[in-house]
Amino acid sequence: MAMWIVLGVFALVAVWVIGIYNGLVKLRVLTDNSWSDIDVHLKKRHDLIPNVVNTVKGYAKHEQETLDKVIQARNQAVRATNQEAQMAAESALSQLVPRIMALAEAYPELKANAQFLDLQSQLATLETEIANARRYYNAVVRDFNTKQQLFPASLIASLLGFSTKKFFEVEEAARATPQVSF
Repeated sequence: MAMWIVLGVFALVAVWVIGIYNGLVKLRVLTDNSWSDIDVHLKKRHDLIPNVVNTVKGYAKHEQETLDKVIQARNQAVRATNQEAQMAAESALSQLVPRIMALAEAYPELKANAQFLDLQSQLATLETEIANARRYYNAVVRDFNTKQQLFPASLIASLLGFSTKKFFEVEEAARATPQVSF
């Protein structure tokens, strides 16, 4: 009889550990998947930015420094080798994209250019999609990190090598309204 009780307790503990482990794995997979969604949007932005810059260059030749910074930030984001480096590079790029759009205000011919308007619309839509994907990613990271820190899952998470994920945050400078001066 005692052996059956011990086996029953062992089975319950095993089911409990498996449940916690599976929950952590599920959240880890969700964070990886949500990062992949962000990555898809970022790649679209990387492809779109050179077209926007080239269109603006035709109208704003003396804005070369701003345009060069945007292309440099885009190239740095494309070359990022890990998630943390990509987050930093994308944050820098996010600070510069609105500056390109702000240039249109100073060039009425550019504002009327159909190609620029289309590119501007695509970029605005893409930036919204990136923001939504970033919010989803951060929500999943929050859930994943929270589950790992709650007792008793924290014991299992540390024993099985789960580590917290980093939030994808935008630096304060990227939230400010861009200033373009001539």
